[in-house]
Amino acid sequence: MIEKKQNRWLTVLFSVICAVYIYPLVVLLFNSFKEKEAITGQVFGLPTAQSFVGFENYLRGIRSIDFFNSVGYSLVVTVGSVALILVCTSMCAWYLNRVGSRWCKGIYYLFVFSMAVPFQMVMFTLPYLADRLGFTSPWTIPLVYLGFGAGLAVFMFTGFVKSIPISIEEAAMIDGCNPLSTFFRVVLPIMKPTYISVAILQTMWIWNDYLLPTLVLDKTKGYYTIPMAIQSAVTDSYGTVDYGAFMALLVLAIIPIVVFYALAQKQIIRGVISGAVKG
Repeated sequence: MIEKKQNRWLTVLFSVICAVYIYPLVVLLFNSFKEKEAITGQVFGLPTAQSFVGFENYLRGIRSIDFFNSVGYSLVVTVGSVALILVCTSMCAWYLNRVGSRWCKGIYYLFVFSMAVPFQMVMFTLPYLADRLGFTSPWTIPLVYLGFGAGLAVFMFTGFVKSIPISIEEAAMIDGCNPLSTFFRVVLPIMKPTYISVAILQTMWIWNDYLLPTLVLDKTKGYYTIPMAIQSAVTDSYGTVDYGAFMALLVLAIIPIVVFYALAQKQIIRGVISGAVKG
């Protein structure tokens, strides 16, 4: 009986916490259907018959930026970066764990340490290095994201590799598999939960990232991701912010990542739990 009451109170508590986190998104959605004066005057109010403008804000927002090109660039950057992070860091984590030498342990701790380094420490030298190395396009910036995303990914993959019995890999090698075949045919399928977890976390970060693409991408060639395009086009020639179009574009920007997260969120817990178990 006591446990039921505790569970009931915990349910209420977490429901309130969820409502607090969801409320800003609800306000954003409502404001995307309101006229500008209503947004500035009654930010938290519901759309009324006088303030409701339908999809006018969305159409005006799409026309104000090169929306579809920006979506394409964001997809190229996100998909390319996540794919590169997944393949490179999973192979690295597997190698570091299975070799287990002092050098490998030292490299692993460097990956872990990189998660504690603030981005502000490198943001001033990053544009110069990216320009010198030619990493200023949507097709090359994934190499930059690989460097910044490798720490967390290697940490998560290493935790999972420890739970994989080495006897499975030894059996594959006895059957004639070389190290690459062993990894891609045996280890990689077993690591699927962590792959999905890392993919979700990295996708949410890269899709919504504004600062790093702004510093690295060559804007003179029209390389604008969705966050960059929204930031650069929400004001008119007088510096006045079009809040209606701004809210509408924000809603359009977060819809893909919200849908992606909703479809795959269970895999995060599954991957973290699997990575926490040591064999």
